[in-house]
Amino acid sequence: MASQSKSLSGHKVQFVPFPSSLAYKHKFIYRSPELPNILSLRCFLSVSSRMSTTSQKHRDFVGEPMGDKEVTALSGIGEILGKKLEQQGFDKAYVVLGQFLLLKKDTEMFTDWLKDASGANSRQAGTCAQCLKEWCDAFL
Repeated sequence: MASQSKSLSGHKVQFVPFPSSLAYKHKFIYRSPELPNILSLRCFLSVSSRMSTTSQKHRDFVGEPMGDKEVTALSGIGEILGKKLEQQGFDKAYVVLGQFLLLKKDTEMFTDWLKDASGANSRQAGTCAQCLKEWCDAFL
């Protein structure tokens, strides 16, 4: 049986072993009659779990570099909260990211700050914190 790759530790990858008696090795895994079911189930679970827990706005933000995005590009921040943040100098997503980093990526401290700074409710603040955390995990 093959061993798991250490380079995949920390990633959402599931190792699916095949009996060594089948002699697939790496080159012949495509011969497995179970492969289509394994792949379609993995893809379905991956996509459906992300889609059920995050909004399209969240996925869009986390999926690309921040650049010069407006504060309202952050998941959980709509027009009203965005205006309140802009009035305090947090006009860009990267400025809010700076606050998140100053708080050492502590999502609890950040949600408390965001609720105080903008009047966000717990869901909005938590959504924004999760968005920034996932962005940092992907790009920093």
